[in-house]
Amino acid sequence: MTATSIPFSDLARGLRVIGQQELLPRFEAGIDVDYKADGSVITEADHAVDARVRELLRQHGQREPVLSEEQARAEQAQVLETAPAFWLVDPLDGTSNFAGGMPFFAISIARIAGDRVTHGATYDPVRDELFTATEDTALELNAATPPAARRPPVPELKRAIALVDYKRLDAPLARELASHAPFRSQRNLGACALEWAWLAAGRADLYLHGGQAPWDSAAGGLMLARAGGAMCDLGGRPVFGRSLAKRSAVAARSSALLADWRAWLAPWLAPREDAS
Repeated sequence: MTATSIPFSDLARGLRVIGQQELLPRFEAGIDVDYKADGSVITEADHAVDARVRELLRQHGQREPVLSEEQARAEQAQVLETAPAFWLVDPLDGTSNFAGGMPFFAISIARIAGDRVTHGATYDPVRDELFTATEDTALELNAATPPAARRPPVPELKRAIALVDYKRLDAPLARELASHAPFRSQRNLGACALEWAWLAAGRADLYLHGGQAPWDSAAGGLMLARAGGAMCDLGGRPVFGRSLAKRSAVAARSSALLADWRAWLAPWLAPREDAS
């Protein structure tokens, strides 16, 4: 199955309906939260959107298995081990933001074929922004080129805006970034898939995260690649892998900027990054 054989534009637009019907009303009304075994937040919206996305895929003729953040780990592992292709679903990226009243969250889906991400879509219902890309098509925001993406990548680190998640970084690196950052300014917005989409769309220049699940980076990594950006983990390997193991992520809007970013980071990387 190729990118052109999937009705992806229509399928992706279906995320808009789900976001407007399932996420926004709950966000505006306030919602009770619960906690998973690992301490992460979960809400009824996670489950409601998960069910709706599965139905959306069926309605568009997609019979490949689904690997969702909300599945049991054994079910996730079975999909990874047995399915040649599958849909990767994060029904609510940024659940803590959503539950805490912060308007930065999204729905994100990606199609995986072998080790490739072939399709990706991330929808932000607060701003009504739908980011999409396939391995054959460029990044689009609401079916057009993102305005900020027309801005050339900055030529040097000191001019960059970076999206950095400090809490998953080794302490020495985090301290150095906090006190002697090489970039102009830093943000941490709390929804990985949406941060990737913003980076791809030109709203930031650099990215750094100490450990992400595959549903965090799959769609956005494809978007960034299609927008001309570059990425790897802290050990220089691909960010996305067909594994449930969390991977670090280093990214930039251009290969040259990524090289400079990695060169600055290199002295602060622990040996364990090469053994992960």
